[in-house]
Amino acid sequence: MEPTVKAFFDPATNTVSYVVQEPQGVACAIIDSVLDYDQAAGRTDTTSADAIVDFVTANGLTVAWILESHVHADHLSAAPYLQDRLGGKIGIGDQITVIQDTFGKVFNEGTAFQRDGSQFDALFKDGDSIHIGQLRCDVMHTPGHTPACLTYVIGGAAFVGDTLFMPDFGTARCDFPGGSATDLYQSIQKILALPDDTRVFVGHDYKAPGRDDFAWETTIGEQKALNVHIGEGRPMEEFVAMRTERDATLGMPRLILPSIQTNMRAGNMPEPEDNGTSYFKVPVNTL
Repeated sequence: MEPTVKAFFDPATNTVSYVVQEPQGVACAIIDSVLDYDQAAGRTDTTSADAIVDFVTANGLTVAWILESHVHADHLSAAPYLQDRLGGKIGIGDQITVIQDTFGKVFNEGTAFQRDGSQFDALFKDGDSIHIGQLRCDVMHTPGHTPACLTYVIGGAAFVGDTLFMPDFGTARCDFPGGSATDLYQSIQKILALPDDTRVFVGHDYKAPGRDDFAWETTIGEQKALNVHIGEGRPMEEFVAMRTERDATLGMPRLILPSIQTNMRAGNMPEPEDNGTSYFKVPVNTL
């Protein structure tokens, strides 16, 4: 069964969210949603999430799953808001516990912060499968960008999160805590072993130089032949050297600090303090 896919592009974070629907029914999943965040004001907004709510409602869809490909470092997840409005279970990879342990220490969260993934409704491991109505979704663990990254293979479509970008832009960075260029290379080989006509939906697009329009859909065949970082059978040693050198030049994502503190909690804000307000911590000279 081939899914029906509707993309939602957020220009503020260059994120692509997806509503993935069974072809002959009303069940759907939402992948990698966005909660708008004004960094200067410390204020959230649901405009991006409401576009998804409106689409799901207008088409009479039923949300089975709200899926995260990983703990995003560049945008806040709207998963709890969407669950409150539309239902569905929130799922992520079971290696979220590694992220929670790592960043629980970075943000000095103390013992009150649970590091067992219990903030999520479901934790997936490599090889798991779930259903979106009659549509089967297979879970592939694809670490490298982070230890907890997943690819969701739904029919003839693969939702790769940040692991791969469009062929003219390349691959994900690997310099966050727990990242690994070697792991990323091996994960990409798993993805590229899918049939060449598999549709690939990426988690971001930054419009590579020379391209006029944003894009987020490609194929396995195009990635194998054309990806500027991994295409044409590039050997692992060469890829790792390229990725390591390139990552050393990159600054931290603009929203990494609020994003990780939110997303490692399944999109929930840090617990309010005694005045009823939630606060993000800014660790100095740490990342």
